[in-house]
Amino acid sequence: MKKRKGHMTTTSASQPNHPWLVLIGLALGVTVTNGFARFAYGLLLPAMKSEMGWNYAQAGWLNTANAIGYIVGAVATMILIHRASPSRLFAFGLLATTLSLLATGLYAALWWQTLWRVLAGVFGAMSFSTAGALTAQLFRDDPKRNALAIAILFGSGGGFGIVLAGAALPLMLGTFGYGSWPFGWVMIGATSLLFLPLGLWAARQLHAPRQADSKAPPLPIRRILPELAGYAGFGLGYIVYLTFLSAWMTEQSASAGFIALVWVILGLCISASPIVWRPILARYASGLPLAMILTGIAIGSALPVILPNGPALLISAVVFGLSVFMAPGAVTNFSRQNLPPESWGTAISFFTVVFAVAQTIGPYAAGWVGDLSGNIGTSLLVAAGILLIGAAFALLQKPLEQ
Repeated sequence: MKKRKGHMTTTSASQPNHPWLVLIGLALGVTVTNGFARFAYGLLLPAMKSEMGWNYAQAGWLNTANAIGYIVGAVATMILIHRASPSRLFAFGLLATTLSLLATGLYAALWWQTLWRVLAGVFGAMSFSTAGALTAQLFRDDPKRNALAIAILFGSGGGFGIVLAGAALPLMLGTFGYGSWPFGWVMIGATSLLFLPLGLWAARQLHAPRQADSKAPPLPIRRILPELAGYAGFGLGYIVYLTFLSAWMTEQSASAGFIALVWVILGLCISASPIVWRPILARYASGLPLAMILTGIAIGSALPVILPNGPALLISAVVFGLSVFMAPGAVTNFSRQNLPPESWGTAISFFTVVFAVAQTIGPYAAGWVGDLSGNIGTSLLVAAGILLIGAAFALLQKPLEQ
């Protein structure tokens, strides 16, 4: 496969002295902004729903509120990336997300929870979307290692957070009762504080150019519509599983230990997913990687409902985990392979906006379907169908002209 020569030139910024340590710092940022800020709520949802007397739509609302904040953060990043470096945006977003997580556990009122879920979304999107642009600067002369770095960022970063939260939160709730859920948020925020120094250091090691520093061509929106549509399907569908999995397992009378086991396996598989997907991400500049990933997420989402037993749940966690966090890696790699370096930040931010708008609909709509049908498992099946539609769109994406 040929590469556009103009698109694969390096920027003037030098490589950091310790690129793998920089990658670890950036990945720990994703642990905070995605593994904790986005997905730990799914583990605490059964307790919060029970303690507050919420229905599924109300429980889904807090993740929708987080997704609304994510839209604001993604749009703000698209604007600010013309005025501030990705490094500064990443660092500010990481610090502010950490403080938002700590604040979430300080007061139980719904308005307070909504406020900090929104702010965690705003700042998390800012850090998450710039993390991809920063990581794309690593190993610029080695496409295979570059693809591995991008895959590790999104896979291992988020997966590590889910392993930690999955191992601790269900057992904490099982031991101390559902009333202990505020302490769960404090634990998450405190852990984020531990990761903060390395993440801030990593951001200072990379100097990706501001969009204003270069004369990047406008994004070819019409030519990347299939990839955008596939990524929108990802946003609509993936969040249902991660929001309501624990609630569905609780309805099936799963023990706290088994819930923890499923989430730990899920997180471990997310962390291992870069190894599985690296060759595919490095080889294809088309929408095929995203289509394959969305198909895996769909299968993982549907399995618990089609085969509602322990072994099927474990298989579901494996399949879903090996796929879910590679979707951002797929669009980041697509941008890197098809666009000039000066456009990477804007392109990834634009993909993030599309994703953010789509995922806003998912949690509340899934909760509404669950209330209407009396079974949140129905929402998991609907999400699987949406993911497969997204995969079909992604398959239509061809590489841009070489």
